[in-house]
Amino acid sequence: MTIEVRTIKEDEWERWYGALEWAFGGVPEAPEEAKLWRDLADLDRSVGAFDRGRVVGTFGAFNLGVSLPGGAVVDAGGVTMVSVAGTHRRRGLLRRLMADGLRDAYERGETLSLLTAAEAAIYGRFGYGVAARSLTARIDTHRVELAIAPPGIDDIELTVVSPGEALERCEALYAELLGRRPGMLERRPGWERLPLLDPERERGGASERRCVLAERDGELLGYARYASKPLWDQTVPVGQVLVRDLDAVDPAAYAALLRYLLGLDLMSWVHLTGRPVDDPFQHLVNDVRSCSLQVRDRLHLRTVEVGGALAARRYATEVDVVLDVKDDFCPWNAGRWRLSGGASGAVCERTGDAAELTLDVRALSTAYLGDSSLAGLATAGLVSEERAGALASASTAFGHHLAPWLPHGF
Repeated sequence: MTIEVRTIKEDEWERWYGALEWAFGGVPEAPEEAKLWRDLADLDRSVGAFDRGRVVGTFGAFNLGVSLPGGAVVDAGGVTMVSVAGTHRRRGLLRRLMADGLRDAYERGETLSLLTAAEAAIYGRFGYGVAARSLTARIDTHRVELAIAPPGIDDIELTVVSPGEALERCEALYAELLGRRPGMLERRPGWERLPLLDPERERGGASERRCVLAERDGELLGYARYASKPLWDQTVPVGQVLVRDLDAVDPAAYAALLRYLLGLDLMSWVHLTGRPVDDPFQHLVNDVRSCSLQVRDRLHLRTVEVGGALAARRYATEVDVVLDVKDDFCPWNAGRWRLSGGASGAVCERTGDAAELTLDVRALSTAYLGDSSLAGLATAGLVSEERAGALASASTAFGHHLAPWLPHGF
């Protein structure tokens, strides 16, 4: 059997996308959601696997901008819309799609590849590591309240508007936040539409989304996008507040937004999803145990070109270390690299010097944004220290003062 793998044509999009939907359960997306992804997609990076004209595999990629430790934003390939039909599993098709996609990203000059995984176990064999996790909270508003009020909280004015009405101002604030945490995505043209996506048929009984603005003297300092889901236990209200976004550049504004969400009438639960693992609400509430915290994998990252990736980010302390990187899937990365730099910049070049740390590309990718430490990975046997002292100093240098965070999927 011969499978043809190639980029799709314009008139093949609908059946290509239909094959993807079937692979993810067969329920079509809302028309406005499908249109958004079509508008954002690049046909040159939308690949189909065809068996006698039938689409049996899909692969796509976006050109994204991702923030790194130190604040730089670099191009990355955002892998998306990956599927293999159930009739064509275990034939090496996914491996072929991923290999071709990574080679394409390398040739385009993208030093990183990013994805979010429907199933967490799939992508490690292709060199991806979990570079950022996310926090989910289900907060019992009858037990949890704001215990700490940062200075200035009572000077914050809150206003509820439609998300579209405040989009431009909220996007400007999001752009201000971009360099503060690694892993955030730059909102390139068209992506500003994503926060407005709110298909009625996918609300599950919740209201349309609203946006509450937090301002001081007319200056926007934060916002939250949320929906309310009214529920009743016989005669008792047990409604839910479903928070989509909660962004602020000021602690008082963040706390004012959190207090507002916790205090909405007829609501017993506030659901926060996809938050940074060090989200500040954990320090502001009186009973974090009643917030039902859950941490999960979020951003899977792979260094596509080791030298460029390591040179692009900044480091918490001065670093000078020779890394011996194992990478069977992208062999152009394999070998020894000398990384030298610090807070003001770095260089990473091929070297013939003796290795001081040995690791595979998955471990390197896991540590890249600072979510997991090289020293922690070494305790699992994933990093080997070849020179005494190299591990501790490199592990400190790779760290970051705030946890990496992927605010939305792609």
